[in-house]
Amino acid sequence: MNRFILFVFFSCFSAYTQNSGCTDSLAKNYNSAAIENDGSCTYENLKIKPEYSIKLSDSIKETSGLIAFNNLLWTHNDDHDKTIYGLDSLGKIKKKIVLEQVTNHDWEEISQDSLHLYIGDFGNNYTGSRTDLHILKIDKNSFFTQNPIIETISFSYSDQTDLSSQKPNTTNFDCEAFIVSRDSIYLFTKQWTSSKTNIYVLPKQSGNHIAQLKGTIDTKGLVTGAVYVEDKKLVVLCGYSKVGKSFLYLLYDFKNSDFTSGNQRRIDLKLPFHQIEGITTKDGIHYFITNESLVRKPIINTPQQMHYLDLGSVLNSYLHK
Repeated sequence: MNRFILFVFFSCFSAYTQNSGCTDSLAKNYNSAAIENDGSCTYENLKIKPEYSIKLSDSIKETSGLIAFNNLLWTHNDDHDKTIYGLDSLGKIKKKIVLEQVTNHDWEEISQDSLHLYIGDFGNNYTGSRTDLHILKIDKNSFFTQNPIIETISFSYSDQTDLSSQKPNTTNFDCEAFIVSRDSIYLFTKQWTSSKTNIYVLPKQSGNHIAQLKGTIDTKGLVTGAVYVEDKKLVVLCGYSKVGKSFLYLLYDFKNSDFTSGNQRRIDLKLPFHQIEGITTKDGIHYFITNESLVRKPIINTPQQMHYLDLGSVLNSYLHK
């Protein structure tokens, strides 16, 4: 009997291992016989250059988040400005919405679902000790009125037990990127020392919540923005390394909301010394990203810009399979 059970176990295990593997034909270790993607894909280094780059208005030197909504690209500053700016595809400001009833302590990201916009007031790089981390939840139907309906989602990190002040840019509890999926919000934090990214989850309902740690990604850089193409199981993160090299980090073909269970691919951008902050897409192939003004005289003088990227060479085969 025991031999029979072992036989069945190993037969099933063998069948699974033969049918699982890397299913991405662009990967170095692509397995044409694999049916089930096991997240093992590895890739050649790749650099992509934007199709075009455009300088943005001086009103948005601190552009920090980006979404595509209502036929415009919406961004905001992280420097106490309470305005949300609607841009066209050439970066021209077409509309301004001022959220008079709230405060911008450090708005770092903007996201959305079908009914709401979400603004992350959770920048925490200066001392790593903020106790007022929160996300503004704005009703889309009231967004363009004089008094939009705004709720507050407050949170703390499940594994942050020490709230004493740290030296600037040393904390593991700084966040500039998040996405919204179904009933949850997923945070992608910046680990300033290790350049890794923690993923946390919390409910998207107003109130006080504990953001629970789900996993860690070795992004080899500081993640500053995120966009989610939910129906295609695709998350694209953006950021920059400690020496100013911009990158994208793709998570796709994952299972449910386990973003680390599928393919992970890092793509370098041909944008030296750009502090990339925001990212969005309308179709999963073409992306807009923004960088804030970065001045380190006499060497660096990078103005705030918007860049347009085509990731068709990377994602066409996956999105259209």
